[in-house]
Amino acid sequence: MKFVLSLMALSISTAVAAAETTGVAAAGTTAEAQVERISVSGVRGRLSQQGRLQDVLLKTESLDASFLQDKNAFNLTTALQDEPGVRVSNECSMCGAKRVMLNGMRGEHTTILVDGLPVFTMLSGFYALDAVATAGLDRIDVARGAGASLLAPEAIGGTVNLVSKEALEDSTMLDASFGSKDLRTVQLHHSGISDDDATGWTFTGQHDSRDQYDEDDNGVSETPYLRNNSLTARLSHDLSEHTNTVFRVSTVSSEVFGGPVLGRTTQSISAALDGYDAEPSEQLFEGGTIRGRYIGKAWETTEWVKTERSEAYNKWLHELNPDWSMEAAVSYAKHQQDSFYEGIDYAANNDMVYGRLQFDQQVNDQIQMTYGLDLRDEQMRSDTDALSAVPAFVSDSFDYQTQGFYSQLYWQPSDVLDLALALRYDQVEADFTDPKKPGTEIDQQVLAPRLDIRYYHNENWTSRWSAGRGYRAPLSFFESEHGILDAEKGFQIGVTELEQSVSANYALSYESDGINATLSHAYTSVKHLASLEETDDGTPVLSQLDDKARVQTTDLVFSLPLTEQLRFSATAEYFSYDDNFRQSYAIAPVERRASLDFDYHTDQLEVHLAWVWFGSRDLTRYSYQGYDDQAALLLKPQRAPAYGQLDSKIQWQLQPDVQLYIGGTNLLNITQTRKHSSPLMFDSSGGYDVAYIFGQLQGRSVYAGARWTF
Repeated sequence: MKFVLSLMALSISTAVAAAETTGVAAAGTTAEAQVERISVSGVRGRLSQQGRLQDVLLKTESLDASFLQDKNAFNLTTALQDEPGVRVSNECSMCGAKRVMLNGMRGEHTTILVDGLPVFTMLSGFYALDAVATAGLDRIDVARGAGASLLAPEAIGGTVNLVSKEALEDSTMLDASFGSKDLRTVQLHHSGISDDDATGWTFTGQHDSRDQYDEDDNGVSETPYLRNNSLTARLSHDLSEHTNTVFRVSTVSSEVFGGPVLGRTTQSISAALDGYDAEPSEQLFEGGTIRGRYIGKAWETTEWVKTERSEAYNKWLHELNPDWSMEAAVSYAKHQQDSFYEGIDYAANNDMVYGRLQFDQQVNDQIQMTYGLDLRDEQMRSDTDALSAVPAFVSDSFDYQTQGFYSQLYWQPSDVLDLALALRYDQVEADFTDPKKPGTEIDQQVLAPRLDIRYYHNENWTSRWSAGRGYRAPLSFFESEHGILDAEKGFQIGVTELEQSVSANYALSYESDGINATLSHAYTSVKHLASLEETDDGTPVLSQLDDKARVQTTDLVFSLPLTEQLRFSATAEYFSYDDNFRQSYAIAPVERRASLDFDYHTDQLEVHLAWVWFGSRDLTRYSYQGYDDQAALLLKPQRAPAYGQLDSKIQWQLQPDVQLYIGGTNLLNITQTRKHSSPLMFDSSGGYDVAYIFGQLQGRSVYAGARWTF
């Protein structure tokens, strides 16, 4: 398969194309993807300007570079947190596993792309999302709904596309900041172009780190220590007037350590890991309650994850004639994980190769056609010494291949109506390679259609309808337990079907005199949803539901200028989950959320103020049950109260090339542990866990920094 992918790219020597979704105008979280932004000259920019390399129908929220700067969003999870229809769920207080959830779906239902290409493996969506740097990004496009991307049918919840900055001039940006909890961030971005404008290059580097947070001072952290580093280089070159190639390579490293507080409960990360002796303590906390001081061994509450990820892609674009263009792209990703979960080790190597060949045809002024095929070959091999001898344990090592053919008709029958009809056919094979799982578990053919319609009622009102089907193969432990397994009971895998979904979305938008408003409703139904079950003897099983699971979301986004310098924005969201979906969540999701934003801009001063409110939830509907004590007498809260979070950032333009800023997140210091209950818990049998999460875990954080542009 890898040979076929390589041959497909190399055999078209005069150029083939890589369809890269170019920009959409953005106004923070309130503007829709209606205006095309052309950000690069040459053949790629010319075809984009003609609309032949982009989908302008699908409702898309676009977070541009200025918005990311206002939010001080130096990584992906911070950028997406609490945006409309998006929830970044913290799945574990120890290992910091975070999941990007779209339209109320689970994190594994979100596909993350870079410049329209898949470079994230199955495991990449579970760990090191905090390490995805925003330095070097022009914007982040969020498209919600099954099959939201023609090229990513497995995106049951939707897609997040990271769009790189193009090199338009010789420039360098350096941003450095520091803050509470030993927060350190350094961003460097350099771009350059050749004298003939045919070649542009960018180089981006980023480092960020943050210390642990222990609100209740019991010696066990509620949020982990994080350290992330990333380096990215990108080159775009026009080989001729009709041919362009783009090459991008990136490397990311991440280390997460949670549990025993460094310098107090344990001297170092290595000391906690080396102290493992397989002999559990009789008591973990003074007085047998998590409110007491931790007195157990450091390894018993240690969760450590080290990730190394590398990725690369090569895209070739060739304009065959005024009506036809051809594209080809190859991407590669490698994800390596080494981890320790309270006595259980887990290591994994996850490699993916993807290839695509696509033709775009301008039939006439009203009709465009797209035809293409793509191939994906992914392998994951995992290993664990702690579980290898457990009879009931089955490894989640897998082989995964897809071969797809797709086409799309874009038709504009009138000035007020346009539509896109797409259809994919995919052959999917997924095989768990453990000898205890003989045969191929999934060998299916899937048709994934999608329809997008946009209608202009008048110059102010616009309607968008979207409906589509998506699929996904549930293939990892991290679907359910993010790697924390039982050393005595083991783990089983009962996956035999693809998850298949159907979604429908409607959005009504209004724009006039700077006022923007969009009311949206989305419905998603999933068949064969992955779920954690148990055998009669209590062994966990990655299984699938027999009945369909359904989610509906409704949101209103509104923005208007109060003065020439001051803009006000507001959102209101409601998520409705049926019982099947509720039981599938590891952490109770958002049900109601609202936000208020104020942005003040002058030539010298920018002020951003944001308030986000989360509604109360009945935790018993999500199977929450736990105790603060080992004797199971102190029942933990079974209702999550409503709470809010206040963030702010102030920026001064000190000189034309120097900017200073200060800011803070969760300024009111409202946390779950401080106001209600620690995420640490005991179950009814006295077992210890760290995932009783329903509110904010990170306390107040303040920072200051400077940005230089040369």
